[in-house]
Amino acid sequence: MPRRILPIGIQIFREIRETDCYYVDKTSFALRLIEQGKYYFLSRPWRFGKSLFLDTLGELFSGSEALFRGLFVHERWDWGRRYPVVRLSFADGLLRNRVELDEKIRELLADNEVRLGVASPHRSISGRFHGLISAAHAQAGERVVVLVDEYDKPILDNLTDPAAARELRDGLRNLYSVIKGADADIRFAFLTGVSKFSKVSLFSGLNNLNDITIDAKYSAICGYTEADLDQVFAPELVDLDRDEVRTWYNGYNWTGESVYNPFDLLLLFQKRQFRAWWFESATPTFLIDVLTQRQVWLPALGQLETDSALLSAFDVERMTTEALLFQTGYLTIDLEEQISGAWFYRLRYPNREVCQSLNTALLEAWTPASATDGGQRRSLYRLLEANDFAGLAQHFTAFFAGIPTDWYRNNPIAQYEGYYASVFYACFASLGLDLTPEASSNAGRLDLALRFNGQVYLFEFKVVELAPEGRALQQIKDRGYADPYRASGCPIHLIGVEFSRERRTVVGFEVERL
Repeated sequence: MPRRILPIGIQIFREIRETDCYYVDKTSFALRLIEQGKYYFLSRPWRFGKSLFLDTLGELFSGSEALFRGLFVHERWDWGRRYPVVRLSFADGLLRNRVELDEKIRELLADNEVRLGVASPHRSISGRFHGLISAAHAQAGERVVVLVDEYDKPILDNLTDPAAARELRDGLRNLYSVIKGADADIRFAFLTGVSKFSKVSLFSGLNNLNDITIDAKYSAICGYTEADLDQVFAPELVDLDRDEVRTWYNGYNWTGESVYNPFDLLLLFQKRQFRAWWFESATPTFLIDVLTQRQVWLPALGQLETDSALLSAFDVERMTTEALLFQTGYLTIDLEEQISGAWFYRLRYPNREVCQSLNTALLEAWTPASATDGGQRRSLYRLLEANDFAGLAQHFTAFFAGIPTDWYRNNPIAQYEGYYASVFYACFASLGLDLTPEASSNAGRLDLALRFNGQVYLFEFKVVELAPEGRALQQIKDRGYADPYRASGCPIHLIGVEFSRERRTVVGFEVERL
């Protein structure tokens, strides 16, 4: 199989098909959607191929037959019918208020009017949008297809300013409400974005919108599957460790087949380096700020549990940590369970990239820059590799002691009792190590289990102002936390770590090997 052009950053279906680019055929999903419904909504994280899929739908309804030769849909589509397509995208630019939003919407409507050769007699945004759809239907003799990309970006760009976010939300609701009223003129509508705002807040009246975000049949509608790697990208996998590729970038799941992030894989194939390509390009500052403000317990962050209502609770006034992390792609679904008629979900980090990078970013936000330089992380890795426990104790004692008093005083995150254990955990997570926080057993929950270099390290953390000194290690022994690991035959190290809030440092570091 010959190598082709890697479509890095290309979201135009025509460009990919008319040049020698790799393309993963998603047209089977498009055909199923069209045959089985009319109004759809899809939420996926940044850089996951939403725009490309939307553009594929646009070309399909426009009857661009030559672009689909050799694809699943080609022999199953009536190429004699062409539908007028209205496209709205908020991907470009930064809109800061309602005036700028309304101006942008008018520009988008004008572009569609010129492209479709129609005009609306109305001046209001809602009237003009409805008039555009009606006129396009009348002129073409076919009902209209409405495609909306990045429907939520104006709101997301202003989440740190709730008043502006609400103002922009109301403006978008005014636009999207037209879709319901223009039902008689619409053949198909597809809206996509990063977040899933409640229907009440943003899609008021559009109660027939089919949300396929968490639908096993469409879990792989965006992203690359294992089969895609074998069938499409085989030439690019040469000399790459497939297990390492999977560990770094696979694992995103929406209750169906797991997928890789396309942006990650394409850059991996080009650069031939395992790095946090997606995280480095897509992580918003507000996410780190929100997690810091909420003083999240980092060891439990990658194993949160929630129900379907909380998972969808994303709005300016109500934005749960679970929904924020899930919808932006930093957590994904590990398990779906129905209990007494209600749906519950266990969430996890999708892969090494996200776990390692998010914890590194939080570690940098939660400690002074001097405490998290590359030398610190390299030193920690080498000490662990050598089982230098005295060095580890000295490393962490110096780490916390080196944080200036003024930093503690000016950062509320440093005042809560979970801060020390969270930072301890983030130091290991930032190295991409195999961690199991709050490992459960019959005796209770161990704070942290670490598997590294053929050995097992079991950590228990205590704040001495809240518990008697010397109890961290004893608790591991008393509760038999090591029992589930004995059958592995690996050396097991029991490590009790004690912190003092008053002295702001590690005051106990006991180790025992089994």
